[in-house]
Amino acid sequence: MDADAAVERLRALIRVPTVSREDSDLQDSAAFERFPALLAELFPRVHATLDLETLDGPGLLYRWHGRETGDALILMAHWDVVPADEEGWTHEPFAADLTTDPDGARRLWGRGAIDDKGALAGILEAVEALLESGFTPAHDVYLSFGGDEEVQGSAAEAAVALLASRGVAVDLVLDEGGAIVEGQFPGISGPTAVIGIAEKGIATIELRATEQGGHAAHPPRSGRTATARLARAILRVSRPVPAGMPPTMYPMFAALGRRAGGILGLAYRHPQLFRTVLLGALARGSDEANALIRTTRVVTRLRGAAADNVLPEVATASINLRIVVGSTLAAEVERIRLDIADPGITVRVVRGSDPFPVAPVTGLPWDRVVQALAHSHPEALPVPYAMLGATDGRHFTRLTPAVYRFTPFELTTRELAGLHAIDESIRVDPYLRGITFYRALLESA
Repeated sequence: MDADAAVERLRALIRVPTVSREDSDLQDSAAFERFPALLAELFPRVHATLDLETLDGPGLLYRWHGRETGDALILMAHWDVVPADEEGWTHEPFAADLTTDPDGARRLWGRGAIDDKGALAGILEAVEALLESGFTPAHDVYLSFGGDEEVQGSAAEAAVALLASRGVAVDLVLDEGGAIVEGQFPGISGPTAVIGIAEKGIATIELRATEQGGHAAHPPRSGRTATARLARAILRVSRPVPAGMPPTMYPMFAALGRRAGGILGLAYRHPQLFRTVLLGALARGSDEANALIRTTRVVTRLRGAAADNVLPEVATASINLRIVVGSTLAAEVERIRLDIADPGITVRVVRGSDPFPVAPVTGLPWDRVVQALAHSHPEALPVPYAMLGATDGRHFTRLTPAVYRFTPFELTTRELAGLHAIDESIRVDPYLRGITFYRALLESA
C-alpha cells in the first residue's frame, strides 16, 4: 500500500463538509452529492467490482460477491459529521492539514478524521488493496455507509430493511466504537482494545410544567411559576441513578483479569466477591467509567417564555437518557416520575428504545475480530464492553446478535477529547495500522 497516497485520499474526504443537521434544509446538499462521486474517483477498483445501491438517508450499500454461499460480513461506517465552527480550532476543521508533532509523528487534522471518515476510508483502502491483489472473499461482504448517523437518521435502517427483505444471512457486523487506548483501567499496563459488544438504550424525555402565565412585573407571591416548578424537577432528576453491575461488566472484568495482577487482578477475576470494591472504584473513576455502571440522564434543552418579561404558561426540559444494559425504557421513565415526585410535571417519551442485544464474546464472530486484532495490534488486550454512545450498528441487531463496535485506531486521551469537539485529529501511523486490521478481517471472510 502506498501510505502517502492513502493519507491523501483521507484528506480529500475530510475536505468535503458533509455536516448533518437536524433540519436537512440547512445541510450543504452539494457536499452530500459530491462525497459519493469522490469515493468513486478515489477507489476505482471498489466501484468497478462491487455492486452499489444508493439508499434513502442517504446511504451507500456495497456488495462484494463471495465465491460461495454463506453468512456475510458487514463492515459499517458513516460519512456525515457533526458541525464544526472554525473558532477555537488549531487548524481549520475542513482543511485537512497535515502536520508533524514534536515527537515526529505526522498528524492529520479535521472534522471526521476519527468520527468516522477515518474508518470509512480505512475499510475502502483495505478492499481496494485486496482487489488489486486478486483476492475474492469466500462469502459475501457488504459495506454499509450511512450519511445521517449523527442525526439518528434512516440510512442504516433502510440498509437493514433491504437486507432482511432479501433474506441475507449475516455472520458478523462491525461498526465504529471503542478504540485502542492506554491508562483507562486501573491495574492494566499496555494498550487495551475496547470492543463494544452492546450499547445503551437511548431516549429523549420531555418534562413539562404548566402554571398560570402573566406579566413578569408582578409574579405570584407563592413563587409558583412553571419555570420554578420545572427547576425543582430538574434538580431531582439530575441526581445520579443508583449504580449496578450490568451483565456486560462480567466479560469486561474477565478480560482485564487476564492481565492485571495483585488485588486488582483478584477483584477482576472474582467480581461477585469484590462487587462493592469494583463499583466504588468505577464510581470514583472517570466520567466514562462512572457511566458504565448506571443509567445516565442529563438535561440538555430548556424552553420557557417567548419574551423576557413574560411568565411562561408552559416550561419544558429535554432529558437525554442513556439506559444501562439490563434495564428498560419503561423502568427508567417510571424512575424519573418517582424521583420528581410532582404530579404537576408531565413526563413524556419523545423517542427512545431499550438497550440492544449483547453480542457474544465466544464463538467464530468474536474470534474473527480478535484474530484480526492480533494481526494488526498483537500487543493490545481485547476487552469487551458496553458502549456509552449510540451507533448505526444498533439497527443491525435485527440481522444478527454478533454486532461489534470497534474502530481499530490507537487513540490518545487528547484525540478522544476531540470527538464532537474542536481539534479532531488522528496520527497517520495509527490510521495506516488500522487499515491492516480491516484487511485481516476481510481476509477471514
